[in-house]
Amino acid sequence: MIILLDTSTATCFLTVVDDETRQDFEWQAGRTLARGLLKFLEEKTGDLHDISGIGVMRGPGSFTGLRIGLTVANTLADSLNIPIVGAMGEDWRETALGKLRVGENEKIVMPEYGAAAHITAPRK
Repeated sequence: MIILLDTSTATCFLTVVDDETRQDFEWQAGRTLARGLLKFLEEKTGDLHDISGIGVMRGPGSFTGLRIGLTVANTLADSLNIPIVGAMGEDWRETALGKLRVGENEKIVMPEYGAAAHITAPRK
């Protein structure tokens, strides 16, 4: 099974592609993304060990959402020794799926925030 994950907004989107079937899920993660993402993935996939590839939305989007989502996806891909690819744009799912089907593996996907992160200077 291949999973396609988008954590660029407060709503987390997951597409599970198994053979020719495709299921779409969404979860209003809000501020619980870090705490609940793995549980959400386990509930929707059944067994994380059945995942054979991961496609992720690289951005642009929420700094924290992308950071958390891509960290989880990169870690899963590494620990399960499966390919991971990233894509952007409205057709990111089809692009990622195409990359995975031809055997691409980016090993680590970095986020694209769309702008520089707004980081405040320390007060001291």
